[in-house]
Amino acid sequence: MESHEHDELPNAIVGKRLSLEAFRQLSGNLAGYPFVKVVVERASRKLHFINHHRYQFHSDYIAEAILETPREELDKRIDEFNQSVYGSADRAYYLGTVALHRKGERFFTLETVELDLMDAEMVQDFYQAVRSHLDPVLPFLFKPANHGQEAIAQAYSKDVLPRIFSHELHAASDYVALNPGKVRGRIRYFANEKDYRAQRSSLEWYDIIVMERVPDDIPRLSGIINTSHTTPLSHTNVLAHGWQIPNCVQLGIYEKLVKFDLLDSWVEYRVDTDSSTLALEPVTQPPATELVRPAWVVQRIVLEEPETQNVPITELENLRLTDRFRYGTKAAHLGELTHLLEHGSERLLGFYKIRRPPRANLLPYIAKYLGLSDSEATDTQLLNRRAIEFLRQTIRVPRGIALPFALNQEFLEASPKIQQMLGKLKMALELNAREIEPLCLTLMNMMRSLRMSDSMRESIDSMVANHLAGVSSFVVRSSSNAEDLENFSAAGIYESLNHQTTAENIFTSIKEVWASLVSPRSVRLRQEVGISLDDCWMGVIIQEEMPARMGGVLVTTNPLNPSDFRNVYVNVSTHSVDSVVRGVELPLQYVYNTVEGGGRTLSLGSAGEDLAADDKDLLQKLSFAGRLLQSHFSPNYTFSDPVDIEWLIDDEGIVILQLRPYSK
Repeated sequence: MESHEHDELPNAIVGKRLSLEAFRQLSGNLAGYPFVKVVVERASRKLHFINHHRYQFHSDYIAEAILETPREELDKRIDEFNQSVYGSADRAYYLGTVALHRKGERFFTLETVELDLMDAEMVQDFYQAVRSHLDPVLPFLFKPANHGQEAIAQAYSKDVLPRIFSHELHAASDYVALNPGKVRGRIRYFANEKDYRAQRSSLEWYDIIVMERVPDDIPRLSGIINTSHTTPLSHTNVLAHGWQIPNCVQLGIYEKLVKFDLLDSWVEYRVDTDSSTLALEPVTQPPATELVRPAWVVQRIVLEEPETQNVPITELENLRLTDRFRYGTKAAHLGELTHLLEHGSERLLGFYKIRRPPRANLLPYIAKYLGLSDSEATDTQLLNRRAIEFLRQTIRVPRGIALPFALNQEFLEASPKIQQMLGKLKMALELNAREIEPLCLTLMNMMRSLRMSDSMRESIDSMVANHLAGVSSFVVRSSSNAEDLENFSAAGIYESLNHQTTAENIFTSIKEVWASLVSPRSVRLRQEVGISLDDCWMGVIIQEEMPARMGGVLVTTNPLNPSDFRNVYVNVSTHSVDSVVRGVELPLQYVYNTVEGGGRTLSLGSAGEDLAADDKDLLQKLSFAGRLLQSHFSPNYTFSDPVDIEWLIDDEGIVILQLRPYSK
């Protein structure tokens, strides 16, 4: 519909039944579903179905059409207004959206905003009011917007309050836009991982891979299509985000590829967050001379010069962010986090100090969550102290030590054979020779088999014995300078090993981590962005392994809707963090509001049932903690760059295992 047609439509349909045609004319589109905003005046029972093309927010319509006041006037007291319509028992209005779903049988849903705290009686009253003004032919279901409403819906029988939960819609969804974008390329379908392994060497940069579960070791491609549900926080999806390539879930895509003869064909592939399906249009294969190579083919990433001489093994707590040039990014971030918990930070409120029009800042929200009054929210010193106290009470970091790049260099320089093989690999990379992969594998085996010197073993053993005494099981983690970079996250390409119990286990694991720096995959991916092997070094973290009853990943953004400043995205496994990031288990998925508070269950994943209320409360705390940490670790003063946090929960609370920039 053209914009001039929108101008001819009414501002709203008031007090009348909403026909399907009127719904179509007034609706906007969100996540592939058409929707119309609705306002119910509680006193008069008058309904307003709002023209989305004229009013972006409910408040804009209420100001002009009901209160007859300029939008700007209501904006000046928007927080007061929001509290009155979302948090008050005597609110004047019910606000929500009516969406039309087309999964099999068409049906309507009614949903409030996530921060709405209406009670059970209000939910039922709102539902009945809207139901009487919709086409009775189509089913009408209440869709809970937060965990409180989920509990309310479950307390009613389905006959009294027909409902559908977000996780049910997610499970039934044929399409999920993981990373929007458009590209031209060649469709490559693989039936399983065995099929992929057999043909991996034939993949080209212009290929669009189609698989049920995309492996972590994919080369840099032009697009990804997942044929089953996954999480946006898996390593492959983080890579896709960092590579800025279109990526989605599309069930039943193989049948369509066969039907339209698109296997191994060239297409234009488009992922749009507001669409209900991916777009695939056949195109003519361009001549090799006309292929437009993507930016990353010519993009060069320059690493800052590392420090590899005379740097000691040290405790993680001694490191700061600037030590990434000596110990690697992961170690430096864990050290910085440990320092923050002990000494505090003046940057914790950065995210909440930012203006969010029409709000001057979000400080009253974080103040409320931390138990302070609105007047105390203006005392930033008090608020900062309370934020530090909250972090200290909420999160912990396992004990650990960090091995510097210098130890890696000492180990490599001790073997002339390894030096010779490194020289061959560097030459092969310069010539782009075919034998790169076998050279990498040979070099990895040489590093694994080379014995550490007695002095090196003694130094490591002494540090573990002195600083990690009493630990029964260790994690040996990679910490390179060639990761967590702008346009090169390197998520999942370096090795980390769990459940190491003896000194010999630890020594072997250290060598395995060092060897992962020259794995075929890591070498190939770094070569694609121009990172020289000469500039790459590997530090190692030896860390106490914490027992866990659940774990997962949190990113301080909503990857499915990056403009959503309120919510963070949380993935949970009742087994291990590793199963989440590697995509071998479909995790429970949540969004949590870090402004007004509250959360929503998006997917039950492989678990089949939701977490208990106490665990959801812990995830809410983790979400606010993540937002505070985002501010501290922000590389700039917009405090808007999200962070990626790996975490677990044990009997004592929340443990942070890793914190890194979220791939941009």
